[in-house]
Amino acid sequence: MKIAKAVQKLIEAFEKLPGIGPKTASRLTFYLFHVPQAQLSEFANALVNLKRKTVICSVCFNVADSDPCPICADSNRDQSTICVVEEPLDVMAIEKTGKYHGVYHVLHGRVDPLNNIRPEDLKIKELLTRLRRDEVNELILATNPDMEGEATAMYIREKLQNSKTPKLQITRIGRGLPTGGALEYADATTLTKALEGRREY
Repeated sequence: MKIAKAVQKLIEAFEKLPGIGPKTASRLTFYLFHVPQAQLSEFANALVNLKRKTVICSVCFNVADSDPCPICADSNRDQSTICVVEEPLDVMAIEKTGKYHGVYHVLHGRVDPLNNIRPEDLKIKELLTRLRRDEVNELILATNPDMEGEATAMYIREKLQNSKTPKLQITRIGRGLPTGGALEYADATTLTKALEGRREY
């Protein structure tokens, strides 16, 4: 079947997104075809501005409107407690609980040898520099409780044990999260329990 080029191009663009197969890509494309032009233009502008109007915070590496991000710049946050997470989505998930008042460090991934993601590909070096520079009392390792998340947490812990950070308490997020689960899908209550149940690591 011959499809209009513009339709085919959008289907192919959707197929490149994670978790989107050919059928879903086609459904999304034809849904957007029936959306009013004003709404479609708004959607297109949001996509274009996604990178144009965002920055990566030079302190915690979260995605934000400004540098430093609002969390790092907030004097009411506990700057002596850093929560290490894999992705910006994890920051959003923890912030929704309203129970954590420290700051963050976003790794932008996790150690995953099968997908050729090494520790050097993550923001671990920047974390170590930050810990040497700032006065930090506690580091919460809140990587996902799956094999890659555990490997990442262990790697960071070993790096810190070999460095000169004697006063630093290293904790691991509690087991309120299911093994193999992801922070971004956890509800606020589960995340709150996980934060409250963190232990020394």
